[in-house]
Amino acid sequence: MGTPTNWYKKFSFVIEIDGIARAAFKTCSDLRVNADTVAYREGGRLNPHKSPGLVEFPPITLERGKTNDFDLYNWMKDTFDAAAGTGLVTPDLYRNFDIVQLNRKGDEVERWTVYDAWCKEFGAGDWDNDASETGLEQVVVECDRWERVPA
Repeated sequence: MGTPTNWYKKFSFVIEIDGIARAAFKTCSDLRVNADTVAYREGGRLNPHKSPGLVEFPPITLERGKTNDFDLYNWMKDTFDAAAGTGLVTPDLYRNFDIVQLNRKGDEVERWTVYDAWCKEFGAGDWDNDASETGLEQVVVECDRWERVPA
């Protein structure tokens, strides 16, 4: 008969970022990875051999409601100050974070760890006097790699 498949709802996840105490997020973009293709010909072959080349992990976008918490803003400020030459000589810009999928009871069902992330972009959100929804801030992070952590 086989093992039944569990389908986990997308809405139930938490993100744990090193050095940031309060980081509840509304959305997290998908994790993607892609490898370049290196094609080369040898002998008299009509079709080339193909092998993986450079691997790229695209940026991850995190979005949350506006708060009075300055942790994400300070992370972005450290990055941009260092890039402008006004920050520390060896700033602590790189952070690891975990994306943790939860079931309906709040138990962890899967965990993904993102390594050496740094703040690439920060958005303070827009302002609209006619809007009734909560303001959102957004942070885009670059990372070296990510992996799924076995349960």
